[in-house]
Amino acid sequence: MKHLICKLKSKAVMAAARTRRVLSGSRGDGYIDTAIKILIAVVLGALLLAGLYALFGETVLPTLVQRIKEMFNYAG
Repeated sequence: MKHLICKLKSKAVMAAARTRRVLSGSRGDGYIDTAIKILIAVVLGALLLAGLYALFGETVLPTLVQRIKEMFNYAG
């Protein structure tokens, strides 16, 4: 009977150690971090491009076209 109790105690200690090792391991942590970084970069890039497109489409290009027409308007 003592042998059986000692064997069960040993298995319980081994299972606890294995559980602790699995829970404390950092295997696979980099994948989630990398995915989040890529997602943030894509969203920020899209916002930056949308802002630049809006700025150049409505503000810069019409005034640039107007200035070029005024510069080459020889009539007066």
